[in-house]
Amino acid sequence: QVQLVESGGGLVQAGGSLRLSCAASGRTFSTGRIGWFRQAPGKESEFVASIMGSSGFTAYADAVKGRFTISRDNAKNTVYLQMNSLKPEDTAVYHCAGSQRPSSGRYRNDYDYWGQGTQVTVSS
Repeated sequence: QVQLVESGGGLVQAGGSLRLSCAASGRTFSTGRIGWFRQAPGKESEFVASIMGSSGFTAYADAVKGRFTISRDNAKNTVYLQMNSLKPEDTAVYHCAGSQRPSSGRYRNDYDYWGQGTQVTVSS
C-alpha cells in the first residue's frame, strides 16, 4: 500500500513563502514521478509541478514558473515544493501524487497515488 502525506500548508501574507512536503511510504519513488496539483474552491484541479526520480527532470505550470521550485530527497522519500512570492490566487488545497508509469505528468490521470492534501491560504 502506497501512502503519500503532505504537510507544510498554512496561512501566509501575499509575497510570503511556504514549503510543502510530500512524504512517501510503502514503496520507494526514487525512480518514479511525483507531481503537485492544487484545487481552489469552485475550480477544477490544476497541475502545479512535477519531478522525475531518475533524471530529476522538472516541469512547472506557467502560473508558478519562476516562483515555485520542486525538489526531492530520495534518501528521505520526500518531495518538496518551495513556494515564493505567493499570491492570493495561489490559495488552494495542494495535493501530491505519484506514479511509476511513463506519461507527461501534467494530468491527474497520469498518477496512481494521491495524498489527502494540505491547505494553503494567501491573504492580500
